[in-house]
Amino acid sequence: MESKGLYIHIPFCVQKCKYCDFTSYVADGNEKDKYLDSLEKELKMYKLNQEEISTIFIGGGTPTILNKIQLKRLFKMIEDNVDLKKVEEYSIEANPGTLSIEKLKIMKDAGVNRLSIGLQAVQDKHLLFMGRVHNLKQFEESFYNARKVGFDNINIDVIFAFDTQSLEDWKETIDYVAEIKPEHISAYSLIIEEGTDFFEMYKKGELKDIDEEKYLDMYRYTVEKLKKYGFYQYEISNFCNVGYECKHNIKYWNCDEYFGVGVGASGYINNERYTNVKTLNDYSKATDSNVFPIESKEVLDFKEHFNEKIMLGLRMNSGINLSLIDKINNQELEKCIIKSIENYQKKRYIEKCKDNTIKLTQSGREISNSIIVDLML
Repeated sequence: MESKGLYIHIPFCVQKCKYCDFTSYVADGNEKDKYLDSLEKELKMYKLNQEEISTIFIGGGTPTILNKIQLKRLFKMIEDNVDLKKVEEYSIEANPGTLSIEKLKIMKDAGVNRLSIGLQAVQDKHLLFMGRVHNLKQFEESFYNARKVGFDNINIDVIFAFDTQSLEDWKETIDYVAEIKPEHISAYSLIIEEGTDFFEMYKKGELKDIDEEKYLDMYRYTVEKLKKYGFYQYEISNFCNVGYECKHNIKYWNCDEYFGVGVGASGYINNERYTNVKTLNDYSKATDSNVFPIESKEVLDFKEHFNEKIMLGLRMNSGINLSLIDKINNQELEKCIIKSIENYQKKRYIEKCKDNTIKLTQSGREISNSIIVDLML
């Protein structure tokens, strides 16, 4: 039996960040308790004790917005439904300002062994601009409290390439994060998604696209700076100490199977992609009726599976195996893709390795989107 991942969505926030397009709500304590009731019912439906679960990722929203009693309940229901002895990586997302020593101890005692803290920027003015509910001081308190409690696998999320952020601002952020020595850093460039406050601001002309040269300067500085501090870049936006790669995210990028539970969560099982309903009311109605709260399902055909392998695999430093291209049942298409790969090799955007894999070079990563689109069916 191949091991699978488990993603659990906690959709509650103090307030929604202006760039966020994930399913999230502001809710009171009663609504959170009711949601945990529904979540427990969905977890039981999947009979996860009969599965080989090797990674758990609790995301949101802000999972650490739950109070101590609710957190204990969440971890107890996970323990009751998953064989934790087989879980290698147990992650939870946390926002500064919602963490305390007591909550950190609860997480540690429950078996959580990886903490992902959303810093985003070190300048309080930028945190305010993005709609974050914390400041740098609160982040520092959360980070060092986590160290005190014994967390030795911490990721820090930061965002770059947004309007109002200068190159010097970004250098200050990435320098700060490198110097406090987390085990993992996720450095994402801002994408303005439809349905967010930033998208509405963009439509009104209140938010501008960042200049491409400025973006490249920021990205190149990130790669060079983190390399100097010993961080290994194993994915376009992810850097870590060797051995601290996020095992759960690697399942996504490798197109491995994972369960998704919670409102708005997605999963991928038996070549079928599914997405849960996105409202709390629809979610509770389904689980109260002992029905999977699934809104849509999609069985991936060869083209969709191939495109996902290209899109996700080329983001990783390990790249993709060329045997994938051999499976294309169309000689003209196969020749076209091979020719494109050869052209990118000549331009030193793609490197071919001895184990029959191809991967993007550093210059290739800078134009990864156009390369990936070009190689998709």
